[in-house]
Amino acid sequence: MTNSTANSSGVGPFETRFQTGAAAVAALSALVALVFFWTGYQNVELVGTEMTLLSGSAGGMFAALVATVALVMALYMEPGFDH
Repeated sequence: MTNSTANSSGVGPFETRFQTGAAAVAALSALVALVFFWTGYQNVELVGTEMTLLSGSAGGMFAALVATVALVMALYMEPGFDH
């Protein structure tokens, strides 16, 4: 490791409001993904429509994608103009 990377003063994860908000969105979206997967598996009616295994999987995968992107943003985004 070079001297410049060993002594860099980068911002760690979850130190800014943006990173904390992105982590909250990731957690909430992960819970929504679990709800979609579970209701699709159980064939339960959710918000007026019956969830099948296919529609539950599609909604769950989309919510899991949003959760993954938000978590990556929370971990790796650099601070903006405020720093």
